Amino acid sequence: MNKNSNSRKSGIKSILLISAVGLVLFFIAGEVFVPRPLFNASYSTVLESDNGNLLGARIAADEQWRFPAVDSVSLKYKTCLLQFEDRYFYRHPGINPIALVRAMLQNSKAGKIVSGGSTITMQLCRLARGNKKRNLKNKVVEMFWALHTELRYSKTEILTMYASHAPFGGNVVGIDAASWRYFGRENHQLSWAESATLAVLPNAPALIYPGRADIQLKNKRNYLLQKLLKSEIIDSLTFDLAITEPLPEKVNALPNFAFHLTEKAKHEKVGQRLKSTIDFELQKHTNAIVVRHQQKLKQNHINNMAVLVAEVSSKKVKAYVGNVPKNEAENHAAQVDVIQAPRSTGSILKPLLYAKMLDEGLLLPTMLIPDIPIRFGGFTPMNFDRRYNGAVPAQEALARSLNIPAVHMLRDYGVPAFYSFLKKTGMSTLSHQPDYYGLSLILGGAEITLWDLAGMYTSLAGVLQTYNQNDGLYLSDPFSPLRWNEETETAERRELEQAELRAASVYSTFEALLNVQRPESESGWEHFARRKLIAWKTGTSFGFRDAWAVGVTSDYVVAVWVGNADGEGRAGLTGVSAAAPVMFDVFATLPDSEWFGIPADEMDSLEVCSESGFLPGEFCENTKWVQVPTGNKARLCSWHHKIHLNSAGTHRVNSACYPVSEMTHKNWFVLPPAMEYYYKQVNVLYSSLPPLLAGCEENQQQLEFIYPREWNRVFIPVELDGTNGKLIIELAHRTKDAEVFWYLDEKFCGTTRSIHQLEIRPEPGWHTVLVSDNKGNISSKKFFVVNN
Repeated sequence: MNKNSNSRKSGIKSILLISAVGLVLFFIAGEVFVPRPLFNASYSTVLESDNGNLLGARIAADEQWRFPAVDSVSLKYKTCLLQFEDRYFYRHPGINPIALVRAMLQNSKAGKIVSGGSTITMQLCRLARGNKKRNLKNKVVEMFWALHTELRYSKTEILTMYASHAPFGGNVVGIDAASWRYFGRENHQLSWAESATLAVLPNAPALIYPGRADIQLKNKRNYLLQKLLKSEIIDSLTFDLAITEPLPEKVNALPNFAFHLTEKAKHEKVGQRLKSTIDFELQKHTNAIVVRHQQKLKQNHINNMAVLVAEVSSKKVKAYVGNVPKNEAENHAAQVDVIQAPRSTGSILKPLLYAKMLDEGLLLPTMLIPDIPIRFGGFTPMNFDRRYNGAVPAQEALARSLNIPAVHMLRDYGVPAFYSFLKKTGMSTLSHQPDYYGLSLILGGAEITLWDLAGMYTSLAGVLQTYNQNDGLYLSDPFSPLRWNEETETAERRELEQAELRAASVYSTFEALLNVQRPESESGWEHFARRKLIAWKTGTSFGFRDAWAVGVTSDYVVAVWVGNADGEGRAGLTGVSAAAPVMFDVFATLPDSEWFGIPADEMDSLEVCSESGFLPGEFCENTKWVQVPTGNKARLCSWHHKIHLNSAGTHRVNSACYPVSEMTHKNWFVLPPAMEYYYKQVNVLYSSLPPLLAGCEENQQQLEFIYPREWNRVFIPVELDGTNGKLIIELAHRTKDAEVFWYLDEKFCGTTRSIHQLEIRPEPGWHTVLVSDNKGNISSKKFFVVNN
């Protein structure tokens, strides 16, 4: 008895031991032979909007439309799939013995394979193994894989893996790609008939070709719908409607709402499903705006355009149109993503210089900046309208985008300092040293991308918005780049008490940009009750190659570039006429924004001279109060003088020629001669100094060269016949009817009256030009002529 008992116990132990060893070997074999992950396939790059709508996709490396695995499948498709392929999916461990036995009997009776008895898990494993030939050996391997797969993954994960990798005919793989290619919608938007069609396709994927084997496919679909009706999953009405639905008649193109951003995603995040920051509806509206404007612009052979919309608070890109659609551009380099292409800046950087000079106390919005002909080495800046104003308030010069005042400002601030500031604000295209760009940096001597430009202006707005919302604090990373991908990690945003650029300086800059004259399409905007306050700036590069416009509100930044991707310039291609109308149309689709609050704690109320805009000097009688950032270091006005007049007040006098007791005294606003020459032409209220009384000596500068300036190197091209080219020398004189005598290298050249210009043809080398007037005033300049 004990012997038998011991024998049974020994047998049980042997069985348990063998079972344990078998299980261990089973698990080891699974770890060795069943890969992790199951699939090593290449996937399509899929880009979605911020609310999950499909913006675009790019085919996988193996030329298959295979979207990255879905997280879940729709209830309709899941129900259809289980009813058709594996009703006991949630009850078996990966294999269904009953189904296998039934399949063996059916195949034996038919004399051929008519049923495989495979579960969805086994079908998944067969797909993972590369759809190997159907035979007993591979069936056993699939069963082994299926058991291990069930141990590793949940039923939901297995189902979604199958749905994501099942073949749906042609080069379409997975439920997501199939839903878009055959029905033009996402899988959760499909009807019962459409879901049933896709559920039966992996069983016979060749049936999907439109026009081929439609009857067989419809029969399969309707058979499944009949099963759904018998199982009371759908009612009779739903069944009757479903069987009348047609099969797909064509393969649809995938959505392409953001072509260039999808291309960017493909290169940076290949084979991934990406949730972007794009607002789906805004993207569609912006696409339509671009198409509409390009229809007009192409009449002037302007073929390309790009628009970027960014949200100030988050720095998220809400619309990204890298170029006009190919069909609209007639393939004029429409594939080029202009948002990422460096282009000449034109005047678009001027607000950053203005803001930085305000911030460092080097500028007052009201102070007059020279606007006269000037040359720096080989650089001769010109205003867009080729006119001169003599002197212009800084804020007006910015609003009117005058080039010469901007060059004067950059010279005063310093090219290296501005260069460094631009790099800090996010301008990544400054690949040379500051000396390479020189003063042309402010007028298009450098290149920028629309991406960087939009980011820089968004950062400016963010500085002001953050200050107002956080009781005067700043972020440690105010100039962080824009974000187009929701998965991009946001840098740590620590708050600071001081910043690289203060909110008050940004606010004052935006206030100046509110006064930029809007294009004709926006005329009368200020009379509407719900007018949109937009700080905006345009830019036009040399040769009319690039037209820029960027606008800012407290919520959004809209940046636009218009031109030809190949660099061809076109007359009339300007920021105001070509880019600004696009920008304002985009703003019209955006919600209204409250204007920025005034950063009062950083603002001072400052008294300035009404005429010059500088701090009042001793002789400034008329003053006004302006709001400026704190810490201003502007100098006192030097253009007001006390002058002495005769008793009638008609002539200037001095103590050497007129009794002091009979003099009258008056404070007078007096600009230097060259500035005065142009200033009085556009400022009718400006009064020149009264003439000097006969017999009195002059104590004011009367003559000033407009061109050339001191020690200029002057380039004069040789004429076509080989003779020396001509040079126009120009002089400003305070007295309107003064007679001026001209000498070049001590040789008399001629006489002028009223308009003092003289044409000369100097040889290469150093020269001295000397002028004197009929009152004995003398001035001279030395310059160097080069002709190659």
